[in-house]
Amino acid sequence: MAKITADQIREEAEAKDVHFLRLAFSDVNGVLKNVEVPISQLEKVLSNKMMFDGSSIEGFVRIEESDMYLIPDLDTWMIFPWTTESGKHIGILICDIFLPDGSPFPGDPRGNLKRMVAKMNAKGFTDFNLGPEAEFFLFKRDENGLPITQVNDHGGYFDLAPVDLGENCRRDIVLTLEEMGFEVEASHHEGAIGQHEIDFMYDSVVTACDRIQMFKLIVKSIARKHNMHATFMPKPVANIAGSGMHCNMSLFNDQGNAFYDANDELGLSETAYQFMAGILDHAKAITAVGNPIVNSYKRLVPGYEAPVYIAWSQQNRSPLVRIPSARGNSTRIELRSVDPSANPYLIMASLIGAGLDGIDRELQPDAPTDRNIYSMTESELAEAGIEQLPMTLDYALDELEIDDVVKASLGQHITDNFISSKRLECNEYAMQVSQWELDHYFQAY
Repeated sequence: MAKITADQIREEAEAKDVHFLRLAFSDVNGVLKNVEVPISQLEKVLSNKMMFDGSSIEGFVRIEESDMYLIPDLDTWMIFPWTTESGKHIGILICDIFLPDGSPFPGDPRGNLKRMVAKMNAKGFTDFNLGPEAEFFLFKRDENGLPITQVNDHGGYFDLAPVDLGENCRRDIVLTLEEMGFEVEASHHEGAIGQHEIDFMYDSVVTACDRIQMFKLIVKSIARKHNMHATFMPKPVANIAGSGMHCNMSLFNDQGNAFYDANDELGLSETAYQFMAGILDHAKAITAVGNPIVNSYKRLVPGYEAPVYIAWSQQNRSPLVRIPSARGNSTRIELRSVDPSANPYLIMASLIGAGLDGIDRELQPDAPTDRNIYSMTESELAEAGIEQLPMTLDYALDELEIDDVVKASLGQHITDNFISSKRLECNEYAMQVSQWELDHYFQAY
C-alpha cells in the first residue's frame, strides 16, 4: 500500500477545500476522541507540534502530567464526503500519543498495539492480518431527534426491502465507506430485527483497528442523516441475538501464511495450533477485554449463537474459535466472542500476546469439538474438559487480574486504568434497580 506524504495531504486539502482537521485517537475504553483544528494549523500538525491536555481523557494521566503530543499517522488521512453548513470539507488523521520527552505514551491503546506488533516482528513474523465482522442495530428517533428503543424493521438474516427498512441507510453507509477508501466485501441484514452487518476487507492489524474506529463513526453519522440511531451496544434488545464482532486473524512470515500447512489433515501448521491454544488458554482473561461492558454478558448466553464455551472446531459455529474452510494464504483463525463495544487496539494486543505465548510454550489445543456444544449435558462438557467463559464482567476482570500474559500485552498503565474503570462500572450497575426486579418482587414482597 502506497504511503501518503505530507505534500499529498497539503495538495488534497487545498484541492478539496478542507477547512477543518480532526486529530483522532482512542481512550482506554475504545471511545474515539478528537481535537479539531482549522486548516491554518496544518503545518503545525504535519510537523508533530500539536499538543493537547490528556488529563480529561479516560485512562490517560493525572492533571499534573497532562501535556501530550498528537503525532499523526499520515497513512490514515481521509476526507469526509459530507461538508459543514458552509460547504467546507473536514479531514481526519488518526494519531499516536507521545509524552513531552518524545517517548510513546504507555496509556495509548494504538501505541500499545504497535508495541505488540514489534514484539511479534522480533519473533520472525512479518505481518498479522485482521478481518473484522462488526454488527450493529438501527433504531428509530422520536420527533425531537432523540433515539428510542424501537427498531426500524422486522427483517431477518439476508432479508430484502420492504421488510428491511434499513436497506437504504445501509447502502448509503457502504457508499460512504467506499468513498473513504474502504473495500466493502458484503452488506446484509443480520438475524435479529433491526440488526445489520457490513464486512470490509482484512488488513494489517493496526490499520484494521483504525478502520473499525472509523467504521463506527461513519455508521453513526450516516444513520443520523437517515433520522436513525446506530448502536454497537452488544445486546440492546432482550430475547433476540446480540451484536458480535468476529475477528478473523492470520499470521505471516517470509514464507507466507504461517497458519497454513498443506501436509496437515486440517491444513493447519504447528504455529496455528499453538497460537490457537494460547488464545484458548487465556480465553477467560481475554473476555474482559473483548467483552468490556456489563451489557456484553447479556449476549454471551446459550441459545443466541454467541459462544459460551472454550472450545474450537472447523465444522460448527458454537465453539469460541472456528477455523473457516479457506486455506493457503487465506488460512485464518476466527474468534467469535468479541463484541463491537471492545476497544479494537486492546483486544488485538491481547490476542497477539496470548497467541505468541502459545507459540513460546508450544501449547497444543484439546481435540476439536465438532458437535453442537449447546446440546451437550453438564457431564458431557466436563468429560470433554470444556470450560465456560465468564458470565459477568466482574468475573472476567477477576480472570484478567491473575493473567500475567494478557496484562503484559496491555501494559501496566492500560491494565490498571482499564480494570479501575470497569470495576467502577460493575459497582454502579450492581446498585441499580431494574424493571425486571420491580416486575417480579415489588408486589410479591
